Amino acid sequence: MELLAQNLLNGVTIGAFYALVALGYTMVYGVLKLINFAHGDLFMWGAYLGYTGLTVLLGLSLRGGPWMVIPVVIGAMLIIALLGVLLERTAYRPLRHAGRLPPIISALGAAFVLESLARNIYGATYMTYPTDIAPSGGIRLIGDVTASTMQIIVLAASFAMMAGLWAFVNFTRTGTAMRAVSLDHDTSRLMGIDVNRIITIVFLIGPALGATAGIMVALYYGSFDFTLGMTFGLKAFIAAILGGIGNIPGAMLGGMILGIVESLGAGYISPQWKDVIAYALLALTLIVRPTGLLGERVAEKL
Repeated sequence: MELLAQNLLNGVTIGAFYALVALGYTMVYGVLKLINFAHGDLFMWGAYLGYTGLTVLLGLSLRGGPWMVIPVVIGAMLIIALLGVLLERTAYRPLRHAGRLPPIISALGAAFVLESLARNIYGATYMTYPTDIAPSGGIRLIGDVTASTMQIIVLAASFAMMAGLWAFVNFTRTGTAMRAVSLDHDTSRLMGIDVNRIITIVFLIGPALGATAGIMVALYYGSFDFTLGMTFGLKAFIAAILGGIGNIPGAMLGGMILGIVESLGAGYISPQWKDVIAYALLALTLIVRPTGLLGERVAEKL
């Protein structure tokens, strides 16, 4: 029972990472019906910018500490958010009326460019976050089940951001406009909504959340490399499909389910099989319910 509880806790933590990244995929699909394959690499660049920021701050200060993460996270969110807007302006907007295939090819090209830039600038070796940054210790919950301080921080921050995004989309005028744009661009324009502005906001929010997730993943695991965006990005994409692509609650649900299933598979079967289990779960979901767990009707409401 204790092993099950520990695996569930670890799975929810990993699922929170998947959910944050999946939100970027699902928001873009909701308003543009486009799979932003470069989103995973924006998430990866968040981890690299976090590493750079922490290294610089440690070089300027004789003492480290968890407090140093806060300004680094804010800076990375701003930079990656602006990079997301630049990506939309240069790679997607000119192809908005070119059909379905050209924007997808452009997204793949942007993903390869971002990944290659990271490899060429930082190198192909693993980058290790400073050890005196991540908080140590933890809390014993039940028996030998322990939640580390880092897990508590990650879960608290992740659920706060997801709740904040859900409230923003459902209870603000901009969120209402986002839901309208996700239904019909032309009708939204007739109602006085600036569609390009809404799309820009989406490309600000999604990458900013991804940057935060990138830093938290790097802090949680301790090291990463330029393939982080491809591996985690693909898993987050699976999570978005599981929940119902274009559906914000679905992305959260899909991320949690995928994280828990992976953790249970790694704990009770083998870590080598966790990817197989993830893709098998995706295939099974698409066979049984092609529109995702929460369905296509809900996804249209963003």
